[in-house]
Amino acid sequence: MQEYGLVSIGSHTGFWLQEELKKFKNKKNILIEPVPYNLVELRDNIKNFNNIIIEESAISDKDELVPFYFIKRDSIGKLKKHWASGIGSFDKTHLLKHRSKRFLVSENDIEILNIKCLSFSSLIKKYSIKKIDKLMLDVEGAEYKILKSINLNQIIIKEIFFEKKHFDGLFKEGKKLEEVKKKLLDSNYLLEEIDSENMLAKLNN
Repeated sequence: MQEYGLVSIGSHTGFWLQEELKKFKNKKNILIEPVPYNLVELRDNIKNFNNIIIEESAISDKDELVPFYFIKRDSIGKLKKHWASGIGSFDKTHLLKHRSKRFLVSENDIEILNIKCLSFSSLIKKYSIKKIDKLMLDVEGAEYKILKSINLNQIIIKEIFFEKKHFDGLFKEGKKLEEVKKKLLDSNYLLEEIDSENMLAKLNN
């Protein structure tokens, strides 16, 4: 069994992970991303780092091949929002509900791809993980399924940083978020709201 520095689920292009990767440059790290064009940029953005494993899949609560929806590469420039490449989801309506006067996304802008989905327990087995210094999740609402499925008695995760704003639907926080917060508190984590979108859970040793 092995120890890892950073495990990032929903790594996008890796641009926003640079500082985190510097912190864990002397440890093994796993970056997980399913969108093909994001993977191209991810590899380019991490080329100056060593000890990085790229896992080309999505993570959920079970192993399966599932439809995954994301903005077409050709539509990103037209939609004029840099974040459009990072809102991929198992739910097509999640993308369409982002529609606004300044983001005129439509069905024609969405690509669908059947992707390999791993459970968190399968990820642990695949890479013989026994300890993670920092787990990061930015998966457009799928955080709930992943965090709910993790057996925190079988693995040591010192910090868990996750996006909370879509737990109960697009820009909604409710019972699902409260359920995960209770699980973390019961597992001896201290919770800190970093901002209106993100939360950090630190294992209280």
